[in-house]
Amino acid sequence: MANLLVASLKDLSVPHFLTSAIIQATKASSNKLVILLISPYFSEEASHTRHWHAVQRILTFTYVQATKVAYDNNNVLMHLDVLLKAKNEVLPQHLYSQFNHYYSITGDTLPEHITVHLSQSNHTTIPPQHDSHPVPDTPPQPITDLPSTYPVVALGGTFDHLHSGHKILLSMAAYITNRKLIVGITDDVLLKNKANKHVMENITERSNKVRDFLTLFKPSIHPDIVPITDVYGPTGWDPDIQALVVSKETLSGGDAIAKHRKAHNLPALQPFLIDVISATNASLDGDDADWLKKHKLSSTYIREWIVANANQSKEN
Repeated sequence: MANLLVASLKDLSVPHFLTSAIIQATKASSNKLVILLISPYFSEEASHTRHWHAVQRILTFTYVQATKVAYDNNNVLMHLDVLLKAKNEVLPQHLYSQFNHYYSITGDTLPEHITVHLSQSNHTTIPPQHDSHPVPDTPPQPITDLPSTYPVVALGGTFDHLHSGHKILLSMAAYITNRKLIVGITDDVLLKNKANKHVMENITERSNKVRDFLTLFKPSIHPDIVPITDVYGPTGWDPDIQALVVSKETLSGGDAIAKHRKAHNLPALQPFLIDVISATNASLDGDDADWLKKHKLSSTYIREWIVANANQSKEN
């Protein structure tokens, strides 16, 4: 069974008011927590590219708060999903049936279709957290002169043991996509030298988890999951792609793709950068930034944790 935290966002500032609720809901969840954030900025009518930076900060903040609690509880493999939905957007019926407990913020008026579906679940309201020394939050300047969304967007990665960093990357790519999201997943043949390779998931497992998450996050788009054996994947030949989402770790690959497409007379791709592990990210305070730099929401850390826990079990 899973727990749910649902909250309305009045604007695109970092939702510090959710901190105590995220902590409490995560501590109470043994294996799965879904955090549902509701805002008109997440509707189809809103410009998604315009608020790229602000939405990325919201996702990063939310995932980091929950992941910190899970890691502190030695629950590194806990399943965490943050969903961005418009007020009138209905979740799949089967998802509601998973929740045995849901949390909301005191005074928050939730859409009726949500409360009706959750009427059989236990419910706890949590007061919003008020900072005694609030720091004014100034969202980044919106991106202008770009279409609201793109028909076809691409990104790539290994996506081993799908974690919060991966989900931020996939969520932001899906957020700016309106038809098809191409996800290039590094083929097993290229991963022979990875640390703790014996606990790495195979490409079928990795692909299925990416597809399942994208279907949950944005069911209106088609997730095209493809194995890749080079840095380009479909971006090396497909003229129908308009935008490319990259992280700091894959930025050099994005540059190589841009040069390759230019050399082969393919349309240039609009780049969008995810900066998940930056200590200068305005959405994170000093403690969060230090924690994020240490753990990096990385598959390497998760594999190390799996091996260490397996060895400890053998010793006991």
